[in-house]
Formats: sequence, structure tokens, C-alpha cells
Amino acid sequence: MNAMWLFFQDQILGMKWLNTIIGQLLNWLGFDLTNRWIASLQFFIYDVIKITVLLCILIFLISYIQSYFPPERSRKILGKYRGIGANTMAALLGTVTPFCSCSSIPLFMGFTSAGLPLGVTFSFLISSPMVDLGSLVLLTSIFGPKISVVYVIVGLIIAIIGGTIIEKLKMNDQVEDFIQNAKMMEMDVPELTVKDRIDFAIEQVTDTFKKVFPYILIGVGIGAVIHNWIPEAWVTTALGSDNPFGVVIATLIGIPMYADIFGVIPIAEALLAKGAQLGTVLSFMMAVTTLSLPSLILLKKAVKLKLLLTFVVICTIGIIIVGYLFNMLEGILI
Repeated sequence: MNAMWLFFQDQILGMKWLNTIIGQLLNWLGFDLTNRWIASLQFFIYDVIKITVLLCILIFLISYIQSYFPPERSRKILGKYRGIGANTMAALLGTVTPFCSCSSIPLFMGFTSAGLPLGVTFSFLISSPMVDLGSLVLLTSIFGPKISVVYVIVGLIIAIIGGTIIEKLKMNDQVEDFIQNAKMMEMDVPELTVKDRIDFAIEQVTDTFKKVFPYILIGVGIGAVIHNWIPEAWVTTALGSDNPFGVVIATLIGIPMYADIFGVIPIAEALLAKGAQLGTVLSFMMAVTTLSLPSLILLKKAVKLKLLLTFVVICTIGIIIVGYLFNMLEGILI
């Protein structure tokens, strides 16, 4: 059973066979695979193709599921729950919605305008880019099932606790007036046929791929550089177990960046291979996907500075705690 799972993880999700074929092709063309430039090229070609294939398949499947949860239906589902149950449902709903924080913010605005509790909408906003179903599969292909499942569970916990804290702080007055005064019209949700759902999924694949692919190229390019050019001693010194502030450094470095989960995972993979601690790498991923500077600028249009800073502080503290927790459990998870 274990052998079957390893085969599925390495050859189906990880597509290690593809890396072998690319290496054989480069060798056949006369390239020296021990050359760092050629090794970087092999890493780049393999990761771009692998992530692109997984991306398109995952977006199609998740978008098909998402077609059952249009904004109006999602709002009605969330409206049935109260307290931490509502935060939990919002966090879970975030796993089948947009793949980056900038795409999640318009939905957050719509939910807030519809009168959903502020903490509930923030649980959705935290969960959506951090722990979508795509990240679960892609993380499994690289880090294995234990790490990916624990990552998703911890991400959901951050979303639930973060939204709950914001709700307890009673910061509704920190939402911009144009959102508070907006009225969402009740709309009937049309019943979609299987063909409609497939067409929707294909459209989502096309649109998301256009937005995401440049970040995949950048992320894989950075990963190739780290993997083949950055000395391992540099990475272990900055992000390894000998630096107690590695998690904090990785989180603060990740915040100004902008990428989705598909663009940041190649960087995380390369950092881990070079000796960075697991929790430090995951903190970097969470910071990039949840607290990117462009998404904070967009969110600033919807909320006032006090609420924005509260959101950033809660997420940052949560991400740092998670990083140190994963570092403590690294021996068990890897």
C-alpha cells in the first residue's frame, strides 16, 4: 500500500518520469547535465510543465465544484450559521473559491455588503488564497500527504481564529461607507446543466492560466536559481535551525511579494532542498499568498486603516506561530 502511494505521489502527482525524460533529451542533445546552467534549465522546464499541467487539471476540477457555489448561494449558505460555526463554514468555503487574495477581495466586499458578519467574511478572506484545494494537491506532489494535510488544517484554523478575533473586536465601523451602504439584490441562482458547468470550468482555466502563468515562470525561475546557484550554507544560515529568527525573516520577506500558491511552491521546494526548515518555508508561502502588498492595497479601498492593520497583525502572528510549530514537528512530518 505504501509503495502504491509513493508511486502515485512521485510519478502521478510529482511527474518524476517527466524530469527523467527531459534529462535524457538534454543529454541526447549533447548537453552536460552536471553543468549548473543545464541543471537549472532542466529544473525550469520540468517544473513549468509539471505545475502548468497540474494547474489546468486542478482549476478545471475545482471550478466545476465551484459552479455549485456562486456568490448568491454562498451568501445564503453562510447566512444560516452563527458564531464559530459561521467562521468555520466561511473558511471551508474559501477552499473552493479564487486562487489568490486579489481575486478573493471582490467576493469579500460582496459578502460584507450583503450584511454577513465581518468576522465571517474575514475568515473567508484569509482561507481563500491560503488553503485552496489546488494547494493541497500540489503540496502533496512535492512535500507528501502529511505536510499538505497539516498545512491545510492549520491554515483553516488561522482563518477561523482570525475571523473570530476580528468579530470580537467589533470593528464594523472600520468598513468603508460605500460597502456598508451597498445593498445586494436578491437574485435567483440559475440551474446549470453539466455542459454549462464544463464551459464555466474551461473559462476559469483559461482566465486563471493567463493571470497565473507569468508568476509560475518567475517562481520556477527563482527556484532554479536557488536550487543550482545559491550555496546551501547561505540558506541554512538564514533560514535553517541555527537561526531562531528564520520564521520571522521568511514571513516579513514574503509579505511584500505577490504570487499565488502555484508560483510560490517552486521557491519553497528549492529552499527546503537547500536546508531551510519546513516551518520557515511554509511561513514564507503563507505570507506571500495571504498578505501580498497588491492585495493589501486593494483591501485598503474596502476597509479603514485600523481594520487593515488588525488583519495584517493577526495573520502575521498566526503565520509566525505556525512556522515555529512546523519547525518543532519537522522530524515527525518529514
